This record gives sequence, structure tokens and C-alpha cells, in this order.
Amino acid sequence: MNAILVAAGIACALTTALSVLLLVAERVLVNYGQCRIDVNEGEKTVEVKGGGTLLGSLKSNGVYLASACGGRGTCAYCKCQIHDGGGPVGPTEQPLLTQDEINRNVRISCQVKVRADMKIHVPEDLLAVKQYAARTERIRDLTHDIKELRFALTEPGTIKFKAGRYVQLEAPAYGDNPEPVQRAYSISSVPSETDHVELIVRLVPGGICTTYVFEHLKEGDDVTFTGPFGEFEINESDKPMVWIAGGSGMAPFWSMVRHLKEVGNSRPVKYFFGAVQRRDLFFLEELRALAKELDWFEYYPALSAAAEEDNWDGDVGLITEVVDTYVEQGTDAEGYLCGSPGMCDAACKVLHAKGITTDRIFFDKFA
Repeated sequence: MNAILVAAGIACALTTALSVLLLVAERVLVNYGQCRIDVNEGEKTVEVKGGGTLLGSLKSNGVYLASACGGRGTCAYCKCQIHDGGGPVGPTEQPLLTQDEINRNVRISCQVKVRADMKIHVPEDLLAVKQYAARTERIRDLTHDIKELRFALTEPGTIKFKAGRYVQLEAPAYGDNPEPVQRAYSISSVPSETDHVELIVRLVPGGICTTYVFEHLKEGDDVTFTGPFGEFEINESDKPMVWIAGGSGMAPFWSMVRHLKEVGNSRPVKYFFGAVQRRDLFFLEELRALAKELDWFEYYPALSAAAEEDNWDGDVGLITEVVDTYVEQGTDAEGYLCGSPGMCDAACKVLHAKGITTDRIFFDKFA
């Protein structure tokens, strides 16, 4: 048995070494020369040195695709269509693509090497995405594990976005983190405030970017982020809306409710926000005040495990249970969700049971 394990270990080591050698050989010995990337049928054209990833090559030329994993091929955010020059779909891409996406030439750009001239297509919104430099204007604690960040833009000095969009904040190399990484956070400020961006960040134990925010970032520090990204936004209809969130999933809805107030919205909104204990709630008084002021807005905070010292007289239970209580059967409302995958999946089941079909549910699901 020991001999088998040793042999397996040797084989694994040889395979790893061979893979590394092949990567080094490709970088050192293979010269792909200059390659031309045609974006959206000539809307933008870039010349790059061949051999790098499509994601990185586009980024270095001002075309920013979303990438929450830093180009490691795990988030699948950096999809685009490659109509020519992409080569066959690689084994690292296949698990991240549906058959329909493969049929439509959708690829994972961080896993595609630029080895020849290429023709690609990206969503039009992404051509407006920019990299921003900003100064950390304010950091404040919202709860014991959630902070609000306010960044004053320096270059460019203004940003245009729709309520519900997100940006990718860059955490620089620090401590045991050897290289910069980017993570996605929904914008919590309102679109009318174009000279700054606010984010709501919840601490993830061991998280590279949240550890940077909670332990290293200081007021006055310079930061970099790219955006805006995403498709989450208020749909153009006259249907009532059901919003469901928890934790830092508050961010897009904090932006949306204030935006709707500014533009004179008349569509009814029921906003359900779930927390564990009273200490996990924030913007409680502000949202209750808005509910009193605005005849179209109802706010339902709920605690799933209220502590005795909370003296909580509001709704209790899982937020999906509270939704089930207050949303009428057969409603023609639209559902808007922001939270963990588990929360979004559970919320979808409740909304489906109420008669809200999948095409009327919009969400920003994050891990």
C-alpha cells in the first residue's frame, strides 16, 4: 500500500512539474506577436501582445469585464462571446458554461489565451465601464460586522450608474496577500450623487478584501475600483414590488428607495429585511421614517433569533416566513432579491407559491 501511495505521489508531482514547465515554455519560447482584438464589430479595436489572457488583455486596454475571482476561473463573471480566434472551449471553461452558452460562442475570458487575431462581443454597458481612483472619505460601523464606505472620486471625478449596480473594489497586496484582488460590492449611494460612491461591506472571516477593509483601510487612503457592472435594476413597469434582503444585501435597496423618492415614484413597495438579532439591523430608524413619510413604501424588518435583551416587538422568524405572511396570494407583483444564494433560492420558492413567476423575479445573488 505504501508503495502505491509513493508511486501516486511521484506521478502527481511529475504531472504538476510538467504543467509548470509547459507554462514557462509557452511564455519564454512561444512568440505570438501582436494580436488584434475586434470588439463589437469594430466599435473598439485594440492591439495587444499575444500570450496573455483575454481578460487581462482587455483590461490593459480599458475594456473591463466583471471578475470577482481575480481571473482564477471560478466566478464565471467574465463571460463574453468570441466569434473568431478563440480556439476550442477548454476543460476549465466547460463546467462554467451551459450548452446553450457554448452554442452561442460564450467563453470565460480569463481562461482564454490571446494567440491570434480575435473577434469578440461584449454587452454595450461594459464599454462604458471605467477604472476609478478615489479617496476614502468616511468609514463608519453600521453593525458589529458591517461597515459603510464612502469614496470621493478623483479620476474620473464623476460616475453614472443605475440603482442596483455594483463595482469591483481592489484590495492591494498586504500581509500574506501577495497580489491585488478585486471583489464585487453593490453601490448603496443614490445615482444623483455622481461625485462619490458608497458601499456596504460585511466582514467575511478570512476574506481577502473584507479583511483589507476592516483591518487595513483608513480614512484618507486612496483606493481603486472598476464599474459600474451588473443588470440588477428596477424594471420599467407599473407593478408593485416585493424587495427581500439580508445583511449587506441592504445596499442596492438603500440606493433604490432613496432614488425612487427623488424621482417621485408611485409604485407600491414592500421591503422585507431579515437579521438574526437586533445588533444585526441597521438603517432601522431611517427606513421606518421613510415608511411613515411615503405612502407607497412599507418596511418589514424581522429577527430570526431575537435575544431577550433586544426587547424586539417587530416580526420574528425567517424572512421568508414573514414574506409569506404579508404578501397576498395571487399577487401580480415583481420580486427583487439581494442576499446569499440560499436566501435567494428560499425567497424564490415563497414568491413562486404566491404566484410570482420566474420572469417577474430579479435578483443579485452573491456568495
